[in-house]
Amino acid sequence: MTEKELRPQTGWPMLTVLLIVMLVVGPMFMLLPSLASAGDAARGILVFMGIVLEVIALVVARGLTIVNPNQARALVLFGDYHGTIRREGFYWVNPFYSKRPVSLRARTFETGDINTAEVKDQAGRVVSPATRTRQPAKVNDLDGNPIEIAAVVVWQVTNTADALFEVDDYVEFVRVQSEAALRNLASQYHYDRTDGGGRSLRGTTYEVGEHLRQELHERLRKAGVEVLEARISYLAYAPEIAAVMLRRQQAEAVIEARQRIVEGATGMVDMALHKLEEKGLGGFNPEQRAQLVSNLLVVLCSEQGVQPVIRAG
Repeated sequence: MTEKELRPQTGWPMLTVLLIVMLVVGPMFMLLPSLASAGDAARGILVFMGIVLEVIALVVARGLTIVNPNQARALVLFGDYHGTIRREGFYWVNPFYSKRPVSLRARTFETGDINTAEVKDQAGRVVSPATRTRQPAKVNDLDGNPIEIAAVVVWQVTNTADALFEVDDYVEFVRVQSEAALRNLASQYHYDRTDGGGRSLRGTTYEVGEHLRQELHERLRKAGVEVLEARISYLAYAPEIAAVMLRRQQAEAVIEARQRIVEGATGMVDMALHKLEEKGLGGFNPEQRAQLVSNLLVVLCSEQGVQPVIRAG
C-alpha cells in the first residue's frame, strides 16, 4: 500500500476558538439564576444553546492531535486510509478520523526464546519476582552439528501504511521473521572452518551479518520495515557436544602447529646442508647425510631440550 503524507493545518487557531467558546459558555450558565424573571422558555433556550456549544466544542477538540519527533499518525475515516502525518507539531484534523500512532524510531530486537524464571528458597517460597531472559535458539549448522545462536536486529518503520494494514502486528511480524531468517542462515554455514577455505559463522562474522540483513530486508519489506543492521550476538556449540568439539578443536590446533613446525624444520635443514656445501664442509656419504638430517629434525622438532651425543673412536 502506498503511503500518503498529509500536512494538515496547525491546531493553534482551532484551540483559540475552543477557548473562546468555553469563555462564552461559562458565563452563560452563571447567568441562569439571574434570569428567573425571563420565563422558562428563555432559560430553556439558553440551556439548550450552552449544551449544543459544549457538544460541538468536545467534538471539535477530538480533532486536535500532537505528533512527537520520530512519530507518525495514520488517519483512517470509516475504514478508508486517508494519509499519514509525519512532521512533528500540533495539528487539527477531521475529528472523525481514527488516529493510529506509529513510531518511526530505530528499534533493537534480540532473537531467542523468552525464559521466565523465579528464584525460590529451600522452602519453595519465591524470594524474587520472575525475570524474563532470552535464550539463544538451538539450530543445526551445515554439518548438522547442534549450535546455539542469537542475533541483534536494528530496524525501523519506513512505510506506515504497510506496517498498519499489510500485516496484523508488525512488531510480532519482525520477531517471527527474524527467528526464521536466523535459523535458515545458520543451516547454510559451517560453524567453523579450520582449513581456511569457505565462509563460516565464526570466521566470517561480518559477511554472515550482512547476509542476514539482506535476507531480513527482503522478508520485512512487505511490512514497511527497513533493517538497518543485523549481527550475530551469541554463537556456541550446544552443551551436549561442546566438550567433544573442544577436544576436536584442540586436536586440530595441535596438528596445524605440528605441520608448521615440520615445514619450518625441513626448510632449516635444507638451508643448513646448502650452507655446508657452499663452505666446503660437505662431502657426506648417503648414510652420514641421512644421519645429519635425522639429528637436525630431532633437534628442531622436539618440544624438549635435546642432549647432544658425541661419538668418539
